[in-house]
Amino acid sequence: MNETAGRLLCRLAEIPDPGSRGFELEEGAIFLVRRGAVLAAYVNSCPHTGGPLDWVEDQFLDLERKRILCATHGALFRLEDGQCLAGPCKGRGLTPVAITVAEGEVRLAPTKPRTYPQ
Repeated sequence: MNETAGRLLCRLAEIPDPGSRGFELEEGAIFLVRRGAVLAAYVNSCPHTGGPLDWVEDQFLDLERKRILCATHGALFRLEDGQCLAGPCKGRGLTPVAITVAEGEVRLAPTKPRTYPQ
């Protein structure tokens, strides 16, 4: 893998519009949400309980497919920025994950290597 390109998650066409898809990475679970021009990635952890948001694989949206839904307690989050709009964690937000989209591929954004003082 080209280190500057970032890790490939999937092709954009593999995420329904509107829809969502989860991923298990070595660093932890994340998910992508897509609706129209919005494509965002978040850590799969509810700010209220710390548990995963989905009960069913790749199901992170409410029935109207307009908001992210925590299946454990019904909290609703805005797709664009992950802010909780309703539920016990109102005012808090999901942890965003930086992604890039190029040539139809969704990738984790490259991270800069850490440098340590000598």
